[in-house]
Amino acid sequence: MLDHDGDTHLYLQVTEILRRRIEDLPPGSPVPSEAAIQREFGVARTTARRALRVLRNDGLVYTVPGQGTFAGASDARAAAPRSNPAYRQIAQEIVERIRQGSLAPRRSVPSETSLVHRYGVAREAVRRAIAVLREEGWVYTVPQRGSYVSPPENRPTED
Repeated sequence: MLDHDGDTHLYLQVTEILRRRIEDLPPGSPVPSEAAIQREFGVARTTARRALRVLRNDGLVYTVPGQGTFAGASDARAAAPRSNPAYRQIAQEIVERIRQGSLAPRRSVPSETSLVHRYGVAREAVRRAIAVLREEGWVYTVPQRGSYVSPPENRPTED
């Protein structure tokens, strides 16, 4: 529980809570994203970012762009199993939903905001996922309107 009226900055309180959790994690284990910290503690994005920065500066976590933040020192990265970046996982799940028919042709894909909340990632990860889907032909974007599922004849062929 955070003390909003006390003399300790919120980001330092969040840092200490996360520090205790991280001590129990094996190196390479995922650590909550800024968005997840923001939701869990009811703090601003800058507060979550500052807390993670302190942990990173203390050598307790490291960040891999596009993949997330992980427990351990940055040299633990080599020992951590390689996984798909978050934006690739989001793109793959959207493709699967298109294939299953739960996202219909010429209908909008979920909004950036809803995808950020659903996956607990930064907006940039969602934007990269949509960009990949657009490049591959799964979706198209209408300026000022959003992104939509491409009709079957415009999608990549199944191998």
